[in-house]
Amino acid sequence: MTSLTTAATAKAVGRRGPALVVLCFVQFLLVLDDNVVSVALPTLRDDLGFGTADLAWVVNAYFLAFGGLLLLFGRMADLLGRRRVFLTGVALFGTASLVCGLAQEPWQLVGGRFVQGAGAAMASPAALALIALLFPGTEERTKAFGLWGGIAGLGGTAGLVISGALTGLASWRWIFLINLPVALAALVLLPRLVPESRAERAVRLDVPGAVLGTGALVALVYGLLRAGETGWGDTAAVGPLVLAVLLAAAFLVAESRTAEPLVPLSFLSYRFRAVANGATLLFSAAMYAMAFLLMLHLQTVLGYRPLAAGLAYLPYGGGILAGMWLSSRAVIRLGMRPTLVIGFLTSAAGLLLLSEVAPDDGYASGVLPGMLLTSLGCGLSLPALTVAALTGTTEEDAGLGSAVLSSGQQVGGAVGVAVLVALATRRSEDLAARGDAAHAATEGFSLALTVTAVLLALGAVLIAALLGSGRSGDSCPEARPPRG
Repeated sequence: MTSLTTAATAKAVGRRGPALVVLCFVQFLLVLDDNVVSVALPTLRDDLGFGTADLAWVVNAYFLAFGGLLLLFGRMADLLGRRRVFLTGVALFGTASLVCGLAQEPWQLVGGRFVQGAGAAMASPAALALIALLFPGTEERTKAFGLWGGIAGLGGTAGLVISGALTGLASWRWIFLINLPVALAALVLLPRLVPESRAERAVRLDVPGAVLGTGALVALVYGLLRAGETGWGDTAAVGPLVLAVLLAAAFLVAESRTAEPLVPLSFLSYRFRAVANGATLLFSAAMYAMAFLLMLHLQTVLGYRPLAAGLAYLPYGGGILAGMWLSSRAVIRLGMRPTLVIGFLTSAAGLLLLSEVAPDDGYASGVLPGMLLTSLGCGLSLPALTVAALTGTTEEDAGLGSAVLSSGQQVGGAVGVAVLVALATRRSEDLAARGDAAHAATEGFSLALTVTAVLLALGAVLIAALLGSGRSGDSCPEARPPRG
């Protein structure tokens, strides 16, 4: 019996590498679809007849479903089975991608994007939880999360490159149809590579907590997205934000009174994870806003066509890959806190360089240096943030920890785009009334990117002051996490 158990364990360990590759490729697609439509929006508007106000919901519908449903599906993965929820999410994502690729009417595309986001909300936390359980050791988990976090960051960049290339050379429909082979491969391969896993204790889903928590996240993301469109004084934005606060308060009250909460308060109060998730929120706000603003600046001020603008991001992917390579080694040798502080400050310096890009600057001398520095810091930071945010997660709550991290990324992205794009727009409009439009747009871009740099500097201070010290053994206290 012992030999059979040993053989089964060795077989499972031998399959971890291929399983990690499949899970990372799926995550690459999920993050890629956050912004894959950005470059294609003008073409979509012309082909399907979108109104100006409705066009933004091609992006926002995905954000809304992905960010709003993560907490619910992350906990469901722990209770119902992580592999099952992951495969269901991938199937849903693939089907919705087909609907988007074949859409003939605006409502079909927006509806497909919402269902895509729901599938992503199921698959992403379940996949990250599977990785956490496949690689339980500190060093091996650091390396696995290093690959995962870097691939996720690369997906965000690749969305812009792929969107520009496919829109310029083929059709916008292929930005959705390219998802199908990867989704199909994951559905076929993963059941052969990863065993099912779920929480050991048989617990019921906290329905009131699920309704209140999901409602709060959906209202928050919706309010932020509306604020980015209409301004912070609009009732359509303020109403959902107020509702989100009320639902969040009710959620905390409900969770404190139930025996089996959706999110145990002890899980949220564990300082190491709390600091990591707070830093993730700031980091995502800065990076999502930067990607949106820089793509807009390249096309509207510097005059790049969609294909050229997409290709301009290729070095950004190279910087992320270099940062990924360094990240796991830095965490093991230096510790979590120094690695994250260096990564955040490196990206902040890159953003300050990008904020100085003027209309007459060339690519190599103006855009490229800041882009490379920003991406290097991003590659350093993302894997380390993933490791930190999942520190101490167990068989009982790996899906929940993954969902909280992913929620921070999506909500942070929505906050960053809503607040910083609005800030840039307001600054540009004020200056445009007095003079040159290109100068006004540049000043708005510069102000917003300076604020993103400040956000990352604030994140570095937060990490340095609160995350904890020591090398990887001390900074990843997996041997002594609190239960729950």
